Amino acid sequence: MQRRSALLILAAALLAGCAGEPRREGVLDPRMVERLNAVTLDPAQAGRILNAYRTSLGFNPLKPDPRLMAMAQRQADAMVAKNMLSHDADGSFASRVTAAGLDSARTAENLGGGYYSTEEAFEGWRKSPGHDQNLRMKEATRYGIALSKDPRTSYRAWWVLIVASEPEVRREMGAPGTTTMWFGNNPQPVR
Repeated sequence: MQRRSALLILAAALLAGCAGEPRREGVLDPRMVERLNAVTLDPAQAGRILNAYRTSLGFNPLKPDPRLMAMAQRQADAMVAKNMLSHDADGSFASRVTAAGLDSARTAENLGGGYYSTEEAFEGWRKSPGHDQNLRMKEATRYGIALSKDPRTSYRAWWVLIVASEPEVRREMGAPGTTTMWFGNNPQPVR
């Protein structure tokens, strides 16, 4: 009986960990809510910050990509919904990359929580060796960035940056005598 109780407690603890931290309850500090409401994301400004950093180190600038922006926003929203800072909040990173038709070896994601400006988020990423390595990814050509907020969550402001290389052309065998070439998510039959 004691072993079964211990297993039940362990299972409950693991389930609670998967759900993230509990949300704040009760009255929120109005100054904190006002400060959080002032947090905004301008993707063009984020691109200027990112590209100023990259070009100062001799790397090519990145261009904004709508597909990466949408992917980043889904991840940021999923982290808020689960109140969990995790690359797996919206499904595993590998599965999200594959579903988007990206090259997993040349795609990277930076997450951040608790930053109250785009500048703070990038400063935090530059100070973290793994995140900084993603900012300096040589093969990257485009980016997507997103912010999601909820004053009742642990980090309140949740950030996602995705950098990626250009999609590679994929070839698949079609019917005899034809080949289907994939350009991103658009198949084009070639005879």
